[in-house]
Amino acid sequence: MSDDKTVLTYPQVKEAGLADWRWLVGALYARFATGDFATGLVLAERIGAAAEEADHHPDLDLRYPHVAIRLVSHDVGGVTERDPRLARRISEIAAELGVDAAPAEVQALELGLDTGDHVGTLPFWRALLGYADSSVYPTREILDPNGHLPTIWTQRTEAHETPRQRWHFDVVVPLGQAQARIDAALAAGGTLVSDERAPAYWVLADPEGNKACVCTPEGRDD
Repeated sequence: MSDDKTVLTYPQVKEAGLADWRWLVGALYARFATGDFATGLVLAERIGAAAEEADHHPDLDLRYPHVAIRLVSHDVGGVTERDPRLARRISEIAAELGVDAAPAEVQALELGLDTGDHVGTLPFWRALLGYADSSVYPTREILDPNGHLPTIWTQRTEAHETPRQRWHFDVVVPLGQAQARIDAALAAGGTLVSDERAPAYWVLADPEGNKACVCTPEGRDD
């Protein structure tokens, strides 16, 4: 592992052996099946106390009947050693409360914009949505500073006119869940366009030809 300011790579995070957590799109994700709202509230309160002690604060989503957590070092825009350290503590707290993790249920959604001019196009979407530039990919990606809405990134393509598809969903799931998600989409009328870059991503299309990608952290270039 590295220091508290260095962004860790996916292989480095994978070596940490965080059984309850999954690295998706530059952050650690976990979901804990609390079973009821009251237990979720207790878990959230315990996580809050641990976060204050560590001076490192996760994004929490308390719902009935689960608590979803996203861990990232906001000051550097990626996972640092602070995140696995707090992730282990959160897992310990959940175990003390008898709450099981549900790693198969985590996922992340990004919006990909196919464009031949990302430099000219991204500023419009940044201004329209009130987003900010990514600290890791400042010329390719914009982020919701509040962490509520999906990341938008650009994929280089030749300049083209409408109605060619410009937007596509990137659904990011743990590797072990990718095939089930693909099979479900195919059974629902989709087609497999390409698996050339699997397991980084598979390209699928709906019955009208609109494309989307099922992505995993494995085999990625960045």
